[in-house]
Amino acid sequence: MNHSAAPKQSASEKKGLAFRAAALLAVVAGGAAALFSLDVQSTLQAVLGWVAGVGPAGIALFVGLYIVACLLMLPGSILTLGAGALFGLLPGFLAVLTGASLGAAGAFLTGRYLARDWVSRKIGADPRFRAVDEIVGREGWKIVLLTRLSPLFPFNILNYSYGLTQVRLRDYFFASLTGMIPGTLLYTYLGSLAGDLANLGAGRAQRTPAEWALYGVGLLAAAAVTVFVTRQARKALARRIS
Repeated sequence: MNHSAAPKQSASEKKGLAFRAAALLAVVAGGAAALFSLDVQSTLQAVLGWVAGVGPAGIALFVGLYIVACLLMLPGSILTLGAGALFGLLPGFLAVLTGASLGAAGAFLTGRYLARDWVSRKIGADPRFRAVDEIVGREGWKIVLLTRLSPLFPFNILNYSYGLTQVRLRDYFFASLTGMIPGTLLYTYLGSLAGDLANLGAGRAQRTPAEWALYGVGLLAAAAVTVFVTRQARKALARRIS
């Protein structure tokens, strides 16, 4: 019985490796096509313009677009600013947070089950990720939260790299979602302000001086909170790593 079971296990392993290789090839090919065959920034701006003309379904399409952008490691700042300009502060903020959280979870699962070797080679030489890997087993979601709040760690690579650690998906997801709130709020706020200024310049909307003053105070407050939180997170993370 043991001899007959061995070939079946070997075949299953081969199928698993083939599936991983095919999935990784698809991800890499898509990313390469987006990054090298197209002008990423202008392409994303064009897609945002198309989303703006879709109507009520635009937010759902935007969330899907953000998920794909996370998986392909495309710059999310353009999409975050665009969400604020297209949908306004609160709807844009919720759309970005939803898309970024789901996209981060998708990259996490890809790094854990489909592309472990590629991710390991990608981050293996970076001492920041080696330090995080050493302490995430002890601290778990706390380290995920601090690295999300700290600008020292690139968002897209971090999504994949956490798939190699011992952190649970549930802890990773909610810690990531919480840690993305300050930066997402600030960028969405900037985008919504830019959208209001564009509408004002086109004569489609007007605000009183008091409203603009309130808008400016809110922007400064959001920026101050974001800077304060990220600094505290960076200090706390440095203490834990050291």
